[in-house]
Amino acid sequence: MLSTGLPQGAVPKLERPGPLRDRVYEALLELITTRALQPGQHLVESELAGHLGVSRQPVREALQRLNTEGWVDLRPAQGAFVHEPTDEEADQLLTVRTLLEAEAARLAAVNAGSAGVAVLEELCAQGESAVAADDVDAAVALNARLHATVMELAGNAVLAELAGQVDRRVRWYYTPIARQRGRQSWIEHRELIAAIADRDQRRATELMREHTEHTRTSYHARRRP
Repeated sequence: MLSTGLPQGAVPKLERPGPLRDRVYEALLELITTRALQPGQHLVESELAGHLGVSRQPVREALQRLNTEGWVDLRPAQGAFVHEPTDEEADQLLTVRTLLEAEAARLAAVNAGSAGVAVLEELCAQGESAVAADDVDAAVALNARLHATVMELAGNAVLAELAGQVDRRVRWYYTPIARQRGRQSWIEHRELIAAIADRDQRRATELMREHTEHTRTSYHARRRP
């Protein structure tokens, strides 16, 4: 365990080329999104710089940007901390996600061909295997890929752009409940894929709305006994 609480192997390698501040920003955002850096965790510039192999300046710039975007809280005389999302913030974001993805499912039922359905089925099979192996990180990543694929099959660039703006935050909220949702989430995915394959717009819309609503309610219920 590293001094900042990062699991061994969690620190991503900084890709080159590209502005260093942007690469540090992407690395820190990935660590926050995957919860390698936990909500409320103190972020020490010197330690993060050491883990990433950079000076403190690009780390400071990245933290300022992450603060502007709501991922990090900068507290006077205390430093930087990973933002702790409120239930209201989660509710607002996941409600918007439901609206976007329900429409994406409807459009996917109109536009998806057999090749697209096959991609969804393969992702679903991989997700089921990840759940069976209790590989939460893989399940979260595959869940994101499946939803992104539905969005791609919808064929609406504006819708995809809007969904992309909330995608990372959705992943952030989904990670702590991925094990709780477990196999049931992938059963729902199977039903959704079947509706898309059948070109049943109404059913696909309803299933996606129910599926994303289950995620929202599971997130709110995560702290209850």
